Amino acid sequence: MHFVTRLSAVLLSLWVFAATAAPPDALSDGGHGAVTDVMDGDSFRMNGVAGDIRMVGIQAPKLPKGRPNFRPWPEAGDAQRALEALVKNHTITLRLSDMAKDRNGRTLAHVVRDDGLWLQQELLRKGWARVYTFPDNRQFADELYAAEREARAAKRGLWADKYYAVRAPDPDALKRDLGTFQIIEGRVVDAAKIRGRYYLNFGNDFRTDFTATIAPDAVAPFARAKIDLLALKDKNVRVRGYLRDFRGPQIELTHPEQIEVLP
Repeated sequence: MHFVTRLSAVLLSLWVFAATAAPPDALSDGGHGAVTDVMDGDSFRMNGVAGDIRMVGIQAPKLPKGRPNFRPWPEAGDAQRALEALVKNHTITLRLSDMAKDRNGRTLAHVVRDDGLWLQQELLRKGWARVYTFPDNRQFADELYAAEREARAAKRGLWADKYYAVRAPDPDALKRDLGTFQIIEGRVVDAAKIRGRYYLNFGNDFRTDFTATIAPDAVAPFARAKIDLLALKDKNVRVRGYLRDFRGPQIELTHPEQIEVLP
């Protein structure tokens, strides 16, 4: 009976560990140490790792970091302080995917604290970052989106600032924010494929209204994710990315995690 009791306790502890382990624990180990400098809400330096570390999967409001004529984004200082508070008196572990460096030489990593806290998820849950994925770094998007939705619903952190509000596909308003990262939500009025490129039109006039586009060489990941792009017509969707101007405001979608199909 004593053996059974001990075995049950061991199994329970293993179950608790499995239930609370951060998803990035499955990635390769990129090093352990204490954070020595927090540059902004999603980048820092640490003992034992050379250079800057960029937290993948999220984007916190940006600070100038020495860039001339760069205006801080709203809430950037608070986001930096939020990350500082999370790493203070803790060591952290970097978890690396296949793409572990960016073009600037920064280490790209998911970050797990010594008590198991996944820092990307926590910053999103507290409202100090938005989900921001790339074609070659998009793991755990479902978990990250869930944390972002929780914070947005509660108006935590940057979600209390209208600067970060989810935008309607109003072309006149969006044109004033070209070059910025935006989240845009609305109904797809039409979906078309022309010479291999897909167009999701959010208005009746494709020459002036907001459009999300997918280049021919970016279509395969959407197919693997079982997203029928033409079937998105009349669906309410949320897309995110940097706005550019091409016959009206436009976002180029490069991977399926940039689209959320809404109920």
